[in-house]
Amino acid sequence: MTEATNPLLQPSTLPYGLPDYARIRPEHYLPAFRAAFEEHRREISRITMVRSMPTFENTVEALERSGELLDRVSHAFYTVSSADATPEIQAVDEQLAPLMAAHHDAVTLDGALYWRVQQIHAQLDDLDLDAEQRYLVERHHREMTHAGAALDDEAKARLTLLNQQLSTLSNTFERNLLNDTNDLAVVFETADELAGLGAGELSAAARSAAERGLDGYLVSLPLFTGHPYLAQLQNRESRRRIMEASRSRASRGNANDNRPVLIEIARLRAERAALLGYASHAAYVTADETAGTPEAVERMLRELAAPSARNAAVERAALQQIVDETEPDPFPVEAHDWGFYTEKARAARYDIDTAALRPWFEAERVLHDGVFFAATQLYGVTFAERADLVAYHPGARVFEVRNEDGSELGLYVLDLYTRDSKRGGAWMNPIVSQSRLRGTRPVVVNNLNVPQPADGEPTLLTLDEVTTLFHEFGHALHGLFAVVTYPHFAGTNVFRDFVEFPSQVNEMWILWPEVLDNYARHHVTGEPLDAAVVERLRSAETFDQGHATSEYLAAAWLDQAWHRIGPDERVTDAAALEASALSDIGLDDPAVPTRYSSAYFAHVFSGGYSAGYYSYIWSEVLDADTVEWFRENGGLTRANGDRFRARLLGVGGSKDPLAAYRDFRGRDAEIAPLLKRRGLTP
Repeated sequence: MTEATNPLLQPSTLPYGLPDYARIRPEHYLPAFRAAFEEHRREISRITMVRSMPTFENTVEALERSGELLDRVSHAFYTVSSADATPEIQAVDEQLAPLMAAHHDAVTLDGALYWRVQQIHAQLDDLDLDAEQRYLVERHHREMTHAGAALDDEAKARLTLLNQQLSTLSNTFERNLLNDTNDLAVVFETADELAGLGAGELSAAARSAAERGLDGYLVSLPLFTGHPYLAQLQNRESRRRIMEASRSRASRGNANDNRPVLIEIARLRAERAALLGYASHAAYVTADETAGTPEAVERMLRELAAPSARNAAVERAALQQIVDETEPDPFPVEAHDWGFYTEKARAARYDIDTAALRPWFEAERVLHDGVFFAATQLYGVTFAERADLVAYHPGARVFEVRNEDGSELGLYVLDLYTRDSKRGGAWMNPIVSQSRLRGTRPVVVNNLNVPQPADGEPTLLTLDEVTTLFHEFGHALHGLFAVVTYPHFAGTNVFRDFVEFPSQVNEMWILWPEVLDNYARHHVTGEPLDAAVVERLRSAETFDQGHATSEYLAAAWLDQAWHRIGPDERVTDAAALEASALSDIGLDDPAVPTRYSSAYFAHVFSGGYSAGYYSYIWSEVLDADTVEWFRENGGLTRANGDRFRARLLGVGGSKDPLAAYRDFRGRDAEIAPLLKRRGLTP
């Protein structure tokens, strides 16, 4: 294979630099990475071999110009490896993981490069730099120091080995989880076992079974512990089977068992933290986040855990009463019963059946008349599908995004449906990042895992799936709107405990009157969702929040427990650590299991949220406070959208996030709106 025949080694000729996925094959990736590594090393050498004293231009800006080919190849590959991880792509990923870690360290830990950055940082006040350039110097210096660039050669060698081992283990964790999740998808022989599901859901389950050559119905498992179907399934045994399968993922003692993998990941992270001068991995991570310390995280989690657990206990008692009064043979409420009887409680208290709302949430209408409509009203942007542009999978659709004046903004890719080759959960990632320096515009993708019904049948979303789509689109807007000079600050390249803030804010428009009235129409009759139902939905926003908050906080504390382990501590039993941690924070209710158990906690063992899963609730303080601001200032208006875009979304990572928030809000965020939203006020 030559450079000329590898489509990854030439700039794409497609609009916005979209990779030419129609030509890219799995065998193209590794040669492209090797070429990109070599080119990047040459670029770094040219910086460090300059004989003149370091300047912003010959060092920091040159560093920002370097690695463009590697960024292009990486974005193209990692988009595919998460969304369409075929066996061929998995094989590439396994070989690539240690190579990528080694290359990253070779650049980040380069002593000559670090010396040059240090010299510029030391004279920062004497340089004529604009705000973005100054912050760029500060961040490069901080990040290289934090990564270990100041260590001696022996420590750097050990650090590099640890990083390679961790990269390989994280890849193993994700592969095991994907394989075991697929293996544990639950097969049902008859539709009677799935009584309570709608026609679309049954169609999707039948389609999934047929795609595997099976008779009957196949229910695949989402990433989190529970399952949307548990709220509808009338057959208790069916509910139990699904929950049992979900909770046993990657912890069955088979080839996909993640327990030894995650124990080793936690141990190596603790050793790496000690090498870098920190008491734990949690201390290392939070030191470069807005939280600052694991103690600050713990204070928030404990403050919220006790009232959340009390509310969950009250909710469980109410569910138990329903069981005792309605079931001929009452039983104690268990985890697999919670969703089903919660819907009965919701219906009794608010006269709402969330499953019955699905006909009003047809996916195309939610997308165009809800998600896109809200963005147009707020920001003036428009969306046009580009059927001529081929994404990485036939199920991924490409939309061109333009500003109100018609100028080009970027591309948005939506990959809605679940498949065996896609990892669980939902996410946003860039395929191309915006940068004035490189002359690139953004291409971003949203991935969800919605079951796909049979051809010709409508995709009817649950309210939770609607929420997920709005949430992930908030990340997409962040990636599309950030306008920065330097690629280091592009899109969502912000502190981990700030990155969820824009996406959570975007959820506010789901029930906003002008938006809901526009998209919530019956897919057959076109009738709008009844105003009385809408009012009851709003009234029920704090309903079941004890359960929802408790399961989230349990996972956030479990993440902290694994990553507050010291380098000399030895964990041999993952279940024992999990049980001890949940007991410690008072969130060990068997009927309210943690949202993610350790063996399938992909956010922290194969994703980027290690010691950072607290970020969702941390960001929600800002989110809830921002929602109050929108309500106080007229809601869905262009003026409000323009302010939010210019002062928060538009700056990307080029400004301290809390300073950007103060610029937008006029003050620091207050926690009271969050407590009210979560039903945690006294």
